[in-house]
Amino acid sequence: MAINPADFIMSKQWILLFLFMLSQVINGHNKDVHTPQYTNDNFSAEIKKKNHFVMFYAPWCGHCQRLGPTWEQLAEMSNEESNNIRIAKVDCTIESILCSEHDVTGYPTLKFFKAGETKGIKFRGTRDLPSLTSFINDQLGSSSSTSMPEDVAPSPPEAVNGLLELTEDTFEKHISSGHHFVKFYAPWCGHCQKLAPTWDELANSLRHDDAVSISKIDCTQYRSACGQFDIMGYPTLLWIEDGKKVEKYAGQRSHEELKAYVSSMLAKSADKSNQKSESTDDTPHTIVSLTADSFKHGVEKGLSFVKFFAPWCGHCKRLAPTWEQLGKKFFGNQNVNIVKVDCTLDTSKELCNEQEVDGFPSLYLYRDGRKIFEYNGSRNLDDLYDFVMIHLQTHDEL
Repeated sequence: MAINPADFIMSKQWILLFLFMLSQVINGHNKDVHTPQYTNDNFSAEIKKKNHFVMFYAPWCGHCQRLGPTWEQLAEMSNEESNNIRIAKVDCTIESILCSEHDVTGYPTLKFFKAGETKGIKFRGTRDLPSLTSFINDQLGSSSSTSMPEDVAPSPPEAVNGLLELTEDTFEKHISSGHHFVKFYAPWCGHCQKLAPTWDELANSLRHDDAVSISKIDCTQYRSACGQFDIMGYPTLLWIEDGKKVEKYAGQRSHEELKAYVSSMLAKSADKSNQKSESTDDTPHTIVSLTADSFKHGVEKGLSFVKFFAPWCGHCKRLAPTWEQLGKKFFGNQNVNIVKVDCTLDTSKELCNEQEVDGFPSLYLYRDGRKIFEYNGSRNLDDLYDFVMIHLQTHDEL
């Protein structure tokens, strides 16, 4: 059967059209699901609607490629319709005029735009998730929070229907003893807003139970308090006992589920207490924890090897078990103290500044109260031990 040339041309056109549409679908699936891509046509209109954190980038840029997964994770956490923040990006190889208007001279450039404003605030910190979320919290907090005058002493927390609203000044002391179920939140977070009435109901239902405290803290206002527990998303619900995180709650957020969780955690704690009372614990404290008030006296005699750290610091976490082992090696040695100082505590921040701590962890050696050496070597147990012994023996020979 002969084929009409016109029919052949039409069928070829349909095939080409089909292939084009298929490529659009495939490309559409490859686009970022969570992060909107802005152009010169929609950028000004979009940033007027709500707060924005924008990455100006180039696809060939290595730093941009490394930041990509973190930026997607940040967008997934933040880009809900109910939130007052949008994570977006602009491809400067396509939108060169737009990037030039916003003084983008290197990639990636990250800028925060407050709703309705056209001038962005440049982010200059490290490009990890905690630093990025802290920056967002700072920017949102600075536009919405009200600060207390410095000469007004903070009031102790007072429960409203069983729920305590904690601040940076009251947080640490409050959680230092007892059992606590704490909600770490941000006012702009949609999930937090949905949880709020249920959390109030939970606190109210347990208001007469002295065994547990239900509380909340606004991480946009009290960032350092939240930073102690590596809060990277909202809401985060933590079970805390005697100042230490025991568990992050990951279950359903209904009143019944939350209340059942509280009951189960109190029961576990009671079992542990019973087991401890049945057996004596003679494990010695091998590490000395110091603050600004105790530091001078704590290092005034002998050799003191001090770790200045932050609980959220990854390198500090990896060093922690080795530091404990180092303490055990020198336990009972009257001439050596293995010490740690938490620089995120309000009682230690000024001390860490005075000791010129500019990164975590910082390992300083003191002799009779005077700093004599900063350790920058390998952080394995043998090297740390040899370092202390060399300085101990050198002093003995003198």
